[in-house]
Amino acid sequence: MSSDTRILGIEGTAWAASAAVYDGATDDVFIESDAYEPDSGGIHPREAAEHMHDAIPRVVETALEHARETADGPSSEAPIDAVAFSQGPGLGPCLRIVGTAARALSQALEVPLVGVNHMVAHLEIGRHSSGFDSPVCLNASGANAHLLAYRNGRYRVLGETMDTGVGNAIDKFTRHVGWSHPGGPKVEAAARDGEYVDLPYVVKGMDFSFSGIMSAAKQAHDGVSANGVSGGSSGSSDGGTSIEDICFSLQENIFGMLTEVAERALSLTGSDELVLGGGVGQNARLREMLESMCGQRGADFHAPEPRFLRDNAGMIAVLGAKMYDAGDTLALEDSRVDPNYRPDQVPVTWRSDEPELAAGRADGETQVRGAEALVSLDPDVGRVTKRRESKAYRHPALDERLRRERTTLEARLTSLARREGVPTPVLTDVDPLEARLELEYVGDADLRDALTAERVRDVGRHLARLHRAGFVHGDPTTRNVRVGRRDGGPAQRAADERGPTSDRTFLIDFGLGYHTDHVEDYAMDVHVFDQSLVGTADNPEPLREAVREGYREVGEEGVLERLRDVEGRGRYVVDDA
Repeated sequence: MSSDTRILGIEGTAWAASAAVYDGATDDVFIESDAYEPDSGGIHPREAAEHMHDAIPRVVETALEHARETADGPSSEAPIDAVAFSQGPGLGPCLRIVGTAARALSQALEVPLVGVNHMVAHLEIGRHSSGFDSPVCLNASGANAHLLAYRNGRYRVLGETMDTGVGNAIDKFTRHVGWSHPGGPKVEAAARDGEYVDLPYVVKGMDFSFSGIMSAAKQAHDGVSANGVSGGSSGSSDGGTSIEDICFSLQENIFGMLTEVAERALSLTGSDELVLGGGVGQNARLREMLESMCGQRGADFHAPEPRFLRDNAGMIAVLGAKMYDAGDTLALEDSRVDPNYRPDQVPVTWRSDEPELAAGRADGETQVRGAEALVSLDPDVGRVTKRRESKAYRHPALDERLRRERTTLEARLTSLARREGVPTPVLTDVDPLEARLELEYVGDADLRDALTAERVRDVGRHLARLHRAGFVHGDPTTRNVRVGRRDGGPAQRAADERGPTSDRTFLIDFGLGYHTDHVEDYAMDVHVFDQSLVGTADNPEPLREAVREGYREVGEEGVLERLRDVEGRGRYVVDDA
């Protein structure tokens, strides 16, 4: 970035009417904001737009005055090099007000216009302030929750919410109990006096869902059991579970889910850097969990200062400067806002440092750290010992339950998949209490490091066979498929000397699998694998088509039709309920 770049940024996707000035010479960011605060309930789009209409001129004038006071050039010249604005995603009425202001200012000052994706800005401000090279980013905000990583010139969505944003999910609960907006800080405060109670925990690969846990939390507060029958519990005036216990458990489960998928993304990409973005990132417990997880696996973690986590124009100005220096500006006719502007639609013109995937399992390596387990390898005798590690970031009761359940599921579904004709390791021993499995050693490499169209097509066939039998893998990524020979033992090596090594694809790690007859679940299973291809392949498009071809050979076309629905859903609609 050039040392003298000065950008005025304008943000107004939903709550915050904000303007900022970024000075590249000093790396200083001046921010002026005026946040919309509803009288009751959640966000009201009409009221938010009215607030934006009144507040944007004020905050822009304050920021512009700061730019004039700190400018080095003649007073006759524009005090900034360009105007950057949040082009999406967000509420359409709010975005249009911001877009109009940015266009007017650009023309009045005769400077270029830069359109910024709000979610990419959350990532880039973390990358900028941390100095990391190519981190994975967990965006956790009101209307959004997803994981991003850079690959092939774009920020790819590795995982995301299947229903609502994390902040909106929490706000739904706090509105239910009668608390005013914003709900997140109130949940954080109440959680300090709570104890853990069981609530749903839903992770599907690197995707996740909050609808089940929010419904359960409301029922627990109202004193209603899962079967709809009123039930008593201590600590609540209306017979439900105490509000402190629910808030504590909401944080432990929701933030545990986000931390787990972040670790899965680090494992898939091989990155050892994680940044946090979004307003929910101000929660101390979430930051504590992420820092603990990164410390346990030897990765670096960074959370920007709070003013850059909540919606703000500072991050718009900083990314706007990067884009301006790369020549990425907009003509007026191309400056239309987009309420559903996904981060993976943005060509990343300001960086070209394509990250290398970390090497897979090296010859002679005896231990491999996955997303949730430490795997000990003994290829000479063809054996793998897998032990799910205790996660320091999770509450002990939740951690013990997940490790035990997933170990049992992995053992059961690994064997069931093999009976359905899907190549898997032979299970030789299981100890649920120790969360330990012993399995046959299979394959020469992870699929991630040996991608071909035929191998991917094979995975499509395997997933279709699982779904036809009524269950899903749960986490079918390119690191959970092994390719090559049956095993690495002496018998196999002797057989290899007599003839060519067979090329097979083996599904491993069924710990997130489950039985289901829902087409949506089958489509999500394929979607998880599809996302892993996008995040790890140099040229993913032919491979994405290959997995569909393989699935079509064995499975139901209805699953692929639902997959198209899953891919086409907009995840960026702000909840106004």
